[in-house]
Amino acid sequence: MINSIFNFINLHHGEEHKDKVLENVISNISFRGSNLWILACAIIIASVGLNVNSTAVIIGAMLISPLMGPIVGAGFALGTYNFRLLKKSIKSLLIATFVSLAVSAVYFYLSPFKDVQSELLSRTAPNIYDVLIAFFGGLVGVIAITRVEKGNPIPGVAIATALMPPLCTAGFGLATSNFSFFFGAFYLYIINCFFICIATFFVVKFLKYPSSIIDNKYEKRIRYGISILIVVMIVPSFYLAYNLFSEKKFTKTAEQFVQKEFENNGYTVIYKKISYNSNPKTIDIAFLNKKFSLAEIASYNKMLAENGLANTKLNIRQDDTDLRSQILNEINKFDTNVSEKDVTISKLRQELDAYKISDSSLIKEIKILYPGISNISYGKVEQYPETDSARLQFTMLYSGNDIDDAQLRRWLQERIREKNIALININK
Repeated sequence: MINSIFNFINLHHGEEHKDKVLENVISNISFRGSNLWILACAIIIASVGLNVNSTAVIIGAMLISPLMGPIVGAGFALGTYNFRLLKKSIKSLLIATFVSLAVSAVYFYLSPFKDVQSELLSRTAPNIYDVLIAFFGGLVGVIAITRVEKGNPIPGVAIATALMPPLCTAGFGLATSNFSFFFGAFYLYIINCFFICIATFFVVKFLKYPSSIIDNKYEKRIRYGISILIVVMIVPSFYLAYNLFSEKKFTKTAEQFVQKEFENNGYTVIYKKISYNSNPKTIDIAFLNKKFSLAEIASYNKMLAENGLANTKLNIRQDDTDLRSQILNEINKFDTNVSEKDVTISKLRQELDAYKISDSSLIKEIKILYPGISNISYGKVEQYPETDSARLQFTMLYSGNDIDDAQLRRWLQERIREKNIALININK
């Protein structure tokens, strides 16, 4: 039973002759002539794909890229302790990396479109999941290389391990002097190269390819060196994975808070931006026609910590005069049929609502409480105090005798939730 299971999973079945595999690996290491031209063209295609945010174009670039050759060659060199082959592989990989960075940086420098697209952003913060993809993708690729029947895993490995896009993103970082993009993307590229190489090393050792040295001391040193490098490469990726998990958790909690406190209560949210990396973290929202008092905003901010959103500030954007472009960008993420005209109309409606007092019972209550008042007119007008910036003031004109203006003002402040009130008695 055990033997049958072992035979079922035995990698030696269908294995290509080892000398032929090594010959094939060595032939794909060098970057001269056609290989260098193919690499440069692949870099241009990948850069265009990142520039226009086209996943299909990026996949095409990954399929024609010859970058896997020297990486697999380095893995075979380590597995067989062939230092001459290792030196040649590393030299070819460095040349390929330099050419790729140079070509992509020149492209992005000359390109008139330098907007940061989602395809670029997704390759600036590698984590442990990228390590797993690179390692297991590398395993599949090397296993396929060692088979008599190559099958179709190689194109899938080229797509999964994604060597080209991180290099192009690093080139974008150089072209735009955005070094956080450069270092993040280049770290992802190094992760991919390193763990494809390590996966190749393990497969070569498992399939018992002949060693070029006999001294066990060299083998131990290489094993120790590889172990140290694995730890050095993995630790930062774990940290970045933890940050990614924390950001996703915060975003989900913030979304739930906005939905529970606002959307479920019938308030239409037209703008929402959640910022995890600011200190404190922020939730910026704006509503179609609802306005909140300062006391209400303070109350919502107190509720944040109770809902798992510690060190977070809620900003309700209701007095801003330039939300149009931000709202349009936010809406267009979800609805490409929304035009700028729709957002402008919504903005004008919101501005008009600021002047509106939709309370038909207010006059009736005033006449009941203050029967001596007649000829009541009220509304919100722009008041220009000592500064040039206008603010809205509730103003009421009325006629009447023996009216306590201070008492009427206090009652109105509580009744309509307005602090800035002007009373004008036309009889005085």
